[in-house]
Amino acid sequence: MTMPFDAERRRFLTGRPSRANFPDLLLPPGLSAGALHRCTGCGACVDACPSGIVELARERPVLSFASGECTFCGACAEACPETLFDGEREALPYRPQIAGHCLPRAGIDCQACRDACPQEAIRFPPRRGGPFLPQVTASLCTGCGACVAPCPVSAIALAPVAEACDA
Repeated sequence: MTMPFDAERRRFLTGRPSRANFPDLLLPPGLSAGALHRCTGCGACVDACPSGIVELARERPVLSFASGECTFCGACAEACPETLFDGEREALPYRPQIAGHCLPRAGIDCQACRDACPQEAIRFPPRRGGPFLPQVTASLCTGCGACVAPCPVSAIALAPVAEACDA
């Protein structure tokens, strides 16, 4: 009795994880999921990022917008000794998701995310009976994450475009 070929098992045995092992990671600009398995986890991209948003998670580069935003400077790509980055992306495939505990949804006036957005992709159209609610214009958003850190209640997170929804 022969067993069917299992590519995931082979990747495990060779030490090369697949993207399926990292579905929740937000990757730096220009780094594709296909190239992620070639990453050695050296951390050169982490040291090179002037914004300090590139971190290593599970020995792979990821973006953390808790303290800053991506300026698309390309420093992470230039520092990579493995040449994993394609360098052609000017936007990230992530969009903000605004959680239910957003202050305007609780009747408290706040527009910190709008003020922080360099692309003016977050707007607050007028409405009757309470504070204006945030709306994300996906076509204007670059996924830079500038809206994440300024939120006083951590109600904004970035998600891959397929999962993100306008608030």
